Amino acid sequence: QVQLVESGGGLVQAGGSLTLSCVGSRRAFNTYNMGWFRQAPGKEREFIAALTWIGDNTTYSDSVKGRFIISRGTAKNLVSLTMNSLQPEDTAVYYCAASLRWSRQVSEYDYWGQGTQVTVSS
Repeated sequence: QVQLVESGGGLVQAGGSLTLSCVGSRRAFNTYNMGWFRQAPGKEREFIAALTWIGDNTTYSDSVKGRFIISRGTAKNLVSLTMNSLQPEDTAVYYCAASLRWSRQVSEYDYWGQGTQVTVSS
C-alpha cells in the first residue's frame, strides 16, 4: 500500500506564492512517477504537473507552465509543488498522486493523497 500525505495549503493573496509538499512511503518514490492535480468546486479534477520517479523529466499543464515548479526534495520521499503568481482561478483542492505510467490522465494514477486546500483571494 502506498500512502501519500499533502501539506502546505492555505490562503494567499493574488500574486503571491505557496509551496505544497507531498510525503510518501519510500517505496512510492523509488518506483512511481509523481503528479499533482487540482479540483475546483463543480469542476473535474485536472492535471497540473508530473515528475518522473528518477527526477529527469517534468511536464506541466498550459495553465500553470512558467508559474509552478514540481521538484523532489532533498529527502527521498518528498515531492514539492512551488506555485508562483497565484491567481483566484488557482483556488482548488490540490492532490498529489503516484503512477507507474508517465501520464497526465487522472485514471492512470494508482494512489492519491487526501488533498490540501489552496485559496487565492483577489
